[in-house]
Amino acid sequence: MKADELADILAEHSLFADCDESELADLILRGHFVKYAKGDEMIIQGDPGNSLLILLSGNARTSMIASNGHEIVLDYAEPGQVLGEIALLDGGERTANVTAIEPSSALSITREAFEDILAKHKNMALRLLTVMAGRIRMANSMIEGDRAYTSGPRLARYLLRLCVVGAEEGRLKLDLSQSELGNFAGMSREHINRQLSAWSEGQIISVESGKVSILNHALLSSIAEADS
Repeated sequence: MKADELADILAEHSLFADCDESELADLILRGHFVKYAKGDEMIIQGDPGNSLLILLSGNARTSMIASNGHEIVLDYAEPGQVLGEIALLDGGERTANVTAIEPSSALSITREAFEDILAKHKNMALRLLTVMAGRIRMANSMIEGDRAYTSGPRLARYLLRLCVVGAEEGRLKLDLSQSELGNFAGMSREHINRQLSAWSEGQIISVESGKVSILNHALLSSIAEADS
């Protein structure tokens, strides 16, 4: 893989999205490529965080097991996203599980290699801190929104997060069951079912064979921004 190929894969808000060609070339040089089958655990909650992954192909589910034993789905990663950077940066344990939900590949970079790259490229660390600060702002905004919004707007917000940017209206990144949507949005399956049924009747979405498609993106966006 070449630096320009990695640059094309990296997501807009990726930790390494602003890296220049020489920095990306060193990430490739010091990393190694890993392949995962569907269902493989790419990162395990509680393990030592001695490396990070740049997802190159496939999709993965990020989740954590809460103290009550329930699984909480945090996000769905697509190519270009960086996984496992929190534990690598602070030296603590993995904070979440990452599971391949289809055959996937990634570039793995160890902490030692990452520290060497930062030492070589002096300006890289500050840019990474800027990206991390932006993520904290976004996370705070999402937490505030989830607390303020009722179940309808909350579900609308999570469905919009699953939209493919620039794709035809209605297409989602992944086909999730209503139970999976509930885990992702923090809602019960009954609430999900009731809300999707109402939106289906209003032709805002469609549900076929358990798969959700968005029919009226503008209206769903309006619902997502509605007051609680």
